[in-house]
Amino acid sequence: MAFASYALLCFGSLFSIVDPFAALPVFLALVGAQSPESQRRTALRASITVLALLFLFGLAGTLIFKFFGITLSAFKIAGGIVLFGLGLEMMRAKESTLRSTEEERHEAETKEDVGVIPLGIPLLSGPGAIATTMVLVGKAEGPSQHAAIFIAIAAVAVFTFLVLRSATVVARWLGRTGINLIGRIMGLILAALAMQFILDGAREAFPKLLG
Repeated sequence: MAFASYALLCFGSLFSIVDPFAALPVFLALVGAQSPESQRRTALRASITVLALLFLFGLAGTLIFKFFGITLSAFKIAGGIVLFGLGLEMMRAKESTLRSTEEERHEAETKEDVGVIPLGIPLLSGPGAIATTMVLVGKAEGPSQHAAIFIAIAAVAVFTFLVLRSATVVARWLGRTGINLIGRIMGLILAALAMQFILDGAREAFPKLLG
């Protein structure tokens, strides 16, 4: 697959799971009463957290597989199952506990700095985003496709910052219905991506049966 095609695939996959639009209600609930400058700083910290965490797992993914003795096919199947469940919840416009739990959101209300936790982790870059990054790294062939992954991560982080920085305007323009609609579309894309991960993993694990 060409560099541009793989970069686009990575961006679409990661953006659908990070989904900054789904984070808007939580972002506004936590910092909506603060000044625009404070909101911008929080958005920047959350986006940098996404960038740093996904870069870390992108760089360490192969080492993690080797350390725990996990095959890529097994991780694709397990990651696909997790992502499929998240995709179904997104299509039902439900807040997934994979992103953040009710306890974490209540705890965040008492924190002065929520950019890193819970916005950056686990709301934006949670288990689903980490699993997707590691699978994409495992699938990458050659330096160009590996580079495409990190360019896609950077692009997702920048887009996340732009969405969160303009949270009030975006939320007012989209409304709750618009945010839910985008979430459902992202959920459908994520569920399809998850099924592709599962099918790819099953073919690699059982080549004679599914080859």
